[in-house]
Amino acid sequence: MPDESAAKNPAPSQSPPKRRSCWLKWLLIYGAVLIGCVGFYVYFWLLHPEGEGPAGPAVSREPFASVWSERPVVLLGFGDSITEGYGASAGHSFFAMLETNPADDFAEMVGVCLTAVLPHLTSENKAVSGSTSIEHIEHHLPRIETYSEEMFGVIVVTTGGNDIIHLYGRTPPREGAMYGATLAEARPWIENYEQRLDAMLDGLGSKFPGGYHIFLLNIYDPTDGIGDIRHTGLPAWSDGIKLLAEYNAIISEAAEMRDDTTLVDIHAEFLGHGIHSRQFWRSFYRSDDPGYWYYLNLEDPNDRGYDAIRRLCLIEMARVLPELLNAEANDDVTE
Repeated sequence: MPDESAAKNPAPSQSPPKRRSCWLKWLLIYGAVLIGCVGFYVYFWLLHPEGEGPAGPAVSREPFASVWSERPVVLLGFGDSITEGYGASAGHSFFAMLETNPADDFAEMVGVCLTAVLPHLTSENKAVSGSTSIEHIEHHLPRIETYSEEMFGVIVVTTGGNDIIHLYGRTPPREGAMYGATLAEARPWIENYEQRLDAMLDGLGSKFPGGYHIFLLNIYDPTDGIGDIRHTGLPAWSDGIKLLAEYNAIISEAAEMRDDTTLVDIHAEFLGHGIHSRQFWRSFYRSDDPGYWYYLNLEDPNDRGYDAIRRLCLIEMARVLPELLNAEANDDVTE
C-alpha cells in the first residue's frame, strides 16, 4: 500500500541548487576573465619599468685611447630640454656625460668621454627647456658669442620637438604649438621649420671661424611609432605621427646635405622603449632590454634614456672628429 505521508510530502527538487551552482561557476569564470583582462592591460599598457644597467649601444673604447687634438675645443649645447638635461639626475644628462663621466658611471664607459681625448675642452650649454625652434632662431642664436679662431666647436643640437607637442592641445593648433593639427593644416609650418633649421645651422657655424661640426639629433616617439598618444592620457591626435615623420625627414635631409652636420638618430634607438616597451608581440620589442627610457613628463628622457643618447653621440663623434681635427691641424701646418 503506498505511503500516503510520502505522497503528501514529496522530496524537495534538486534543480534550484544545481542552477545556483552553475550560475556561480560561470560568474567566477567571467570574473576571472575580467580580472585577467584588466591585469593584462595594466601590465602591458600602464606599467613602464625603466630597467637597470647600461642603455643603448656599446661604445668602442679604442677611439678614446689616444688624444684627438690639442686644440682648444668647446662643447656647445643648443636647443631644447633634451640638451638642457631636464629630468636627468645630477651629472647624468647626455651633455654632461659627453664631457666627463659621472662618478657612478658604468665600468665600460669610464674614460669614454670627450675630456679623455680633448684635453683643452670647455663646455657651454645654451639649451633652454621648453623652447621651440622659433625661439631658437629668433632669441637664442643671437645670444651666442662668436668664438676666437683658435677655438673649434663641437655643437650638439635638439630642436623641433616642442614645435610638435607644445601645449598638448590646450589651445587651437598654431605654428610652434601644433598639437592637434592635421597634416594639411601644418604643412606651411613644416615648410617654415625647414627654412629655420637651415638658418639655425648656418648661424651656429658662423659663430666658429676656426672650425666646427654639428651633431643634430632627430626627434623620438614615445608611442614607439604607433601614434596612439591617447594611451598616455593626452588628447588623441591621428596626424601627430605624420607631423613627426615630416620633421624627422627635414632633420635627416639637413644632415645629409651638409658636410658640417651629422645626424644622431635617437628616433630609431628609442623605438621599443616607449609606452609599448613591454609588448613582446610588437616588431620593435627589445627582448634584451624592454626598459622604458622616458621621464615622468613623457617628452624628456630618464637617466637610462640619457645614457643611450650619450652613447649614440659618442659613436658619431668618434667616427667624425678625429679625422676632422687632424685635417684642421694639417691645414694649419700647411699654411
